[in-house]
Amino acid sequence: MTTAQFAATYAALTAAHEVGDHWIQTDELAVHKGRANSNGAKACTEHVLTYTATQAAALYAVQRATGMRLSWRRAALALAVSAATHYIADRQGGHWQDEHPRGIVRVAAATGHAGWLQRDPHAGYLMDQAWHKGWILIAALIAAGGEQR
Repeated sequence: MTTAQFAATYAALTAAHEVGDHWIQTDELAVHKGRANSNGAKACTEHVLTYTATQAAALYAVQRATGMRLSWRRAALALAVSAATHYIADRQGGHWQDEHPRGIVRVAAATGHAGWLQRDPHAGYLMDQAWHKGWILIAALIAAGGEQR
């Protein structure tokens, strides 16, 4: 992996994250994805599919524009990591201030963030975005890793 290859991959995944999470995702999916029923799971799955397609398109575009060659297997694994971890976080939509948290909200509370989550109406969104961007870093390392092709 070269520094440039990692930087381009990280930039592509991060830019696509912003587009997929804020422009491509519909209001309906955003409202429903955190509901604890099959409609919530379906809405979250639909969002993650369009989100992942956006990231895949960005990786492809960066490869075409720069001549960078990523292993398709590593890129697919990176996209799968990004998708799975995105789904895990987004199933918490609307639940960051729950008194009896579940999922990663429970992890956030257990690591000392419960007070902040209760006090600050923006804390849940910030924790969600930090979770996504941390996993995007890992996904970029996976995609850009290995021998250069």
